Amino acid sequence: MTAPESRDHNVVTVAPQNPSASAYDVRIGTGILANLGPDVCAVVKRCRRNQPAFLIVDDTLPDEIISTATLSLEAAGFAVTSADITASEKNKTLESATRLLQQLASTRAERTDPVIALGGGMVGDLGGFVAATYKRGVPIIQCPTTLLAMVDASVGGKTAVNLKTETGLKKNIVGSFWQPALVLADIAALSSLPVRTLRSGLAECLKHGLLCATFDIENDLFGWLCAQLRAVFDQNRTAMQELVTRNVRVKATVVRTDPHELDPAGGRALLNLGHTFGHAIEPLVDISPTVNPDDAPVQHGEAVALGVVAAAYTSVALGTMHADHAEAIRVAFAKAKLPTRVNGLPSDDALLETMAHDKKMSGGTLRLIVLDAPNATDELGRCCVVNDPPREAVVAGFDAIRGA
Repeated sequence: MTAPESRDHNVVTVAPQNPSASAYDVRIGTGILANLGPDVCAVVKRCRRNQPAFLIVDDTLPDEIISTATLSLEAAGFAVTSADITASEKNKTLESATRLLQQLASTRAERTDPVIALGGGMVGDLGGFVAATYKRGVPIIQCPTTLLAMVDASVGGKTAVNLKTETGLKKNIVGSFWQPALVLADIAALSSLPVRTLRSGLAECLKHGLLCATFDIENDLFGWLCAQLRAVFDQNRTAMQELVTRNVRVKATVVRTDPHELDPAGGRALLNLGHTFGHAIEPLVDISPTVNPDDAPVQHGEAVALGVVAAAYTSVALGTMHADHAEAIRVAFAKAKLPTRVNGLPSDDALLETMAHDKKMSGGTLRLIVLDAPNATDELGRCCVVNDPPREAVVAGFDAIRGA
């Protein structure tokens, strides 16, 4: 991360339609992490000399990113306490949250003292959960360093940890809605990502492109991204800044209208396109997104890619989408170098049982997000909710992603 500080950035304001939630800015640009300290002072009450700031850090981040954030906070007068965590699903637990809460309590932090999450989506979810539960809520500043976290996890206030149960791991089932006070998405941090991690973030971007027209925002996002893949792979910073900004606009629009995912017609739930399928795949530790078993398990974005393709073919089986569109979606994800088929999936019964425990269940029945483009001439970009879909339609989705 060698880019100098720059205030040439885009700003997307998230204003939830909820009187208990304040509006906040998502700032997107290159080098803006160097201004973290003053930016936190601007949004945190009683900013004072030696005010505690609790920095939760992904321990795989380059030292330069961590030192940039730490030095900026210290220069602004914060007494920084850092807590490292290895970003993995096995660490996204109540036990990890308890350890962090104990460390936070040892700083004698008050209700106006900030927690800063520096890392990918797992760190942001965990950090947000810690902030939401400490003293019934302290400010959380999200500093996402992965593409997936920038365009999705850091915006909208969903915080959660996984829970181990007798029937297996339940993803994100213990959590809270707790909106950030500020989000700083520094494009320079993306240059440190492994290629596989960057591609995983593209899955959420493509997903946004398949639902955005439902909300009449960034309607051409899917086609634009397909045309910009080379620039994204080359990490052209102008293209990356536009990519993140356009996706944040989509997420901000959705969460503004339905912050707590209560709209029966869909609302924020539409962001779960592909996720119910994906969450049935993600806990399978022996499943590889490639022919190389050493690449197991699938990353979150890879599971989302497989899930969106499965949802597309379930949509065809339900009659809500033309088969040509399903194939076009598979081709688009493949061009983004994301998996569209996977070997080693368990039986349909086992997968359906896992889906039955998904937190998106409603009234004891499965609730799926499907694509809405029944005619070959329809433009992609709209989704809808289907409650209690027929078993054969869901199985058609899984069949579409099973390896040859």
